Amino acid sequence: MEWKAQNLVKLENVRNKPIEIYVFIDPFCEDCWLMTPIIKKLQLQYGDYFTLKHVLCGDLTVLNGGNKQRRQRPFCRDQYNTEQGAVVPHLAAISIKAAELQGKRAGIRFLRRLQELLFAEQANVTDINTLEECAISVGLDSKEFIRDIYSSSAARAFQCDIKISSEMNVLEMPAMVFFNEHIEDEGLKITGLYSYSIYVQILKEMLGGYAHPTKIPPLEKYLSGQSIVSTHDLSVIYDMPYQQMERKMKKLQLQRKVEKINTANGSYWKYLQFS
Repeated sequence: MEWKAQNLVKLENVRNKPIEIYVFIDPFCEDCWLMTPIIKKLQLQYGDYFTLKHVLCGDLTVLNGGNKQRRQRPFCRDQYNTEQGAVVPHLAAISIKAAELQGKRAGIRFLRRLQELLFAEQANVTDINTLEECAISVGLDSKEFIRDIYSSSAARAFQCDIKISSEMNVLEMPAMVFFNEHIEDEGLKITGLYSYSIYVQILKEMLGGYAHPTKIPPLEKYLSGQSIVSTHDLSVIYDMPYQQMERKMKKLQLQRKVEKINTANGSYWKYLQFS
């Protein structure tokens, strides 16, 4: 709230969308992962009203230390080191910025798939081969992606995120900062994980109450556009109790329309395109 919108380095043109939302995440923190369906649902229902920018922050050292606990701590500036454009200790984090160099949507697709690999499939996301396979799976140019991981451009983009989170005084994740189209107004910062209705309320208040939600697509149509999706995510998006959604998905499984993937973090589903 103490951060003025005119101090913000504009990386995207807002165009006709009056609200700009900055989402601060540690991509390897489970609370930030749980925010994914909330962001997806906001984009599905109110995406015509806002642009979205992901900013990386958090304790990214836990991946390299082998610590499986995803803690939420302020990011220290001495936790990254650049040498000729390579940021080896944080390869997974830098890979997200490398993906963004191929476009904002490409970066979001890569980020979400990377989180799926970590939380749903327990893959080693610090391995360069895993990162390359992730890039290919979401349609990135793999050669350009690998080149960009070790480029100064990706390193600078990562450092820019750290600078933004510091200037906005973001010390906990996840966090969102909402800006309206009046650059003289301060941004509204909300820290922590809340119910979907809270974010909708904030968005509507900043829009003066005139936001009209778009209808969420039918379940199977939504599933067809996802690589994998958890029961939890679907229960949030479709505003349905977890157990009820689980039963609904099991019916689709019996119809051989989805495949179930059991993990330590719950049930995930993969849509069978040729069912």
